[in-house]
Amino acid sequence: MRQVHSKQVIRAKGLSKIYREGAAEFRALQSVDLDVHAGELTLMMGPSGSGKTTLLSILGCILRASDGRLEILGEDVGSLPEGELPRIRREAIGFVFQAFNLFPTLTAAENVALALDVRGIRGPVAQKRGEELLAEVGLAQKARSFPADLSGGQKQRVAIARALAGDPPILLADEPTAALDSTSGRTVIELLQRLAHEHGRAVVMVTHDPRVLLFGDRIVHLEDGRIVKEKRNVQTRRDETSSFGEAPMAAGLSNQFSI
Repeated sequence: MRQVHSKQVIRAKGLSKIYREGAAEFRALQSVDLDVHAGELTLMMGPSGSGKTTLLSILGCILRASDGRLEILGEDVGSLPEGELPRIRREAIGFVFQAFNLFPTLTAAENVALALDVRGIRGPVAQKRGEELLAEVGLAQKARSFPADLSGGQKQRVAIARALAGDPPILLADEPTAALDSTSGRTVIELLQRLAHEHGRAVVMVTHDPRVLLFGDRIVHLEDGRIVKEKRNVQTRRDETSSFGEAPMAAGLSNQFSI
């Protein structure tokens, strides 16, 4: 049964990102307001160049906004010096990328343990914790495998286990299912959904993948650097017999969501 979590973990108000080169100016984000809550899987969608990845990077304290206010767990990160941002990323945020970003010469467990190393956890303790995290994502039997011996879906689950290394309350995922087949994609999106619903994490996912729509609690649409539409899913998909590949048709999408 889904646990209900309503704690606000991210609050963005009036976020803008402007790139300048000489007299030219490009507004990647324009006055974006967004609240993100624990226990929810939020999907960010929109055409290429709409500002999705820019917004995700600002929420993850990788980029700084040109204007606006960003609070992570109640802390105004915009007012922090640059040297404090790694602490926010280390303590509050886990990142999952489309390209997995695993080290090919390290085993799955070693890839996860490496994320613990930067948090001061090393040796047998880190190895044991890495194996525990792999078990949580259903890969206990692959702890000694190298990335070359894993499928795309398995690599992504290793990447998710690594993102969980610091037990972050926030997970940010950039196109995690885009390169996966339907079986692997469903496994990954169900895992992200479970981390939100059952473990109380706030999960924000940038995606172009229409197959994931019915798994999100909220869908935020961006165009030209602005949030133009937001829909809330009345009932996220939990039916184990339904097909991940059965994406809703665009014309009927509004029937699946309430604003």
